[in-house]
Amino acid sequence: MREVAAELGVSPATVSSAWQALRRGTGVVVSRGRSGTFVRETPRARLSPRQRGLVGASPAGLRMDLSRGTPDPELLPSLGPAFGRVSARAGTGVYRDEPVLPQLRDVPDATWPYPSEAITVVDGATDGIVRVLEQCVHLGDRVVLESPGYPPFYDLVESLGAEIVPVESDDSGIRPASLRTALGARPVAVVLQPRAQNPTGISMSPDRARELAGVLSRRRKEPMPWVIEDDHSGAISTSPDVSLGSHIPQRVVHVRSFSKSHGPDLRIAAPGGPAELVDALVARRMLGPGWTSRMVQTILHDLLTRARSMDEVSEARRQYFGRQRDLTARLADPGMAVSTPDGINLWLPVLDERAALLHPAAEGIRVAGGSPFFPGDARSPHIRVTSGPVDPEHASEVAAAPVAAAAAV
Repeated sequence: MREVAAELGVSPATVSSAWQALRRGTGVVVSRGRSGTFVRETPRARLSPRQRGLVGASPAGLRMDLSRGTPDPELLPSLGPAFGRVSARAGTGVYRDEPVLPQLRDVPDATWPYPSEAITVVDGATDGIVRVLEQCVHLGDRVVLESPGYPPFYDLVESLGAEIVPVESDDSGIRPASLRTALGARPVAVVLQPRAQNPTGISMSPDRARELAGVLSRRRKEPMPWVIEDDHSGAISTSPDVSLGSHIPQRVVHVRSFSKSHGPDLRIAAPGGPAELVDALVARRMLGPGWTSRMVQTILHDLLTRARSMDEVSEARRQYFGRQRDLTARLADPGMAVSTPDGINLWLPVLDERAALLHPAAEGIRVAGGSPFFPGDARSPHIRVTSGPVDPEHASEVAAAPVAAAAAV
């Protein structure tokens, strides 16, 4: 770095910033710690930089992939009955119709955590977050994101030309003191996960939601940032649907996803909040994809209202909770103090991330490294284990791998 800086007549800090831009913005280079920074041999253009960090080569003899953060396909509700009630032909004359089926809008509206002026439907939770951020974030703005948090959000904010302002969490959600400090940077938006936070599995308490809303409300000299809530685990979460919108509804957009509960390939989520932002999102979307397939909307409505599907989702929620509880109990036996998380992911501290990835891989188990879940350098090494697919038959085997990984150097 110093050699390049001297050759170009700039400071080492400028070279460092340029390499970071190449790594995060384009993925042209990759950092390998103390070994240095290298030009990537085969960039994967379809994935953003931190998403590439989550995709690794499959170890030989892979038996269980617990790195993906996806639900157990065996616990998703059956689509057969819903397909049978969908029209045999795709609709016509719908280009300028209302983008959301009225009967589908009524379902989330009845269970929304706070009175919402407008609710629409988009193609999954991340699509909803993207479209809300595009309405309120511009070049040079700052956005508050959880650390650790969801890697694509970091890449998304940087792709918009904005700066990440990280905030820390505890067992109840974002720490009020950390948010208060972050607000000093004058962010235009705060993105948080109220339930089953990815990767930690933390769910925000009602008291914490009230505290955070109070922190935001007390900044009267500055415009209050938009709060965007990613409720990605929805119906499989065991925690109540808590929202800052219960206290500051005029500044909160709540995005409820049905991917983990009803099927990722349905690609459907519902953002709801102030009409000024949701209507702008809908208008912009009408200049692009227009609407989410009404056939898919019809299928989702069927899944949300039919007794059989509702029972299947309830059973999935019970199964996930039992699996998380069983796995954390087995981890406690060797002395690892891990609270039972909400959702399908388990966040484990380790001594060395690389070694912690290799130990499970040797047993044919792939887990996710913790580094991509931080906006910058990881403060402490972790791994994320998607424990939702781990049934009781394999719980002991899976628990043994993180125990070995936690102590690996």
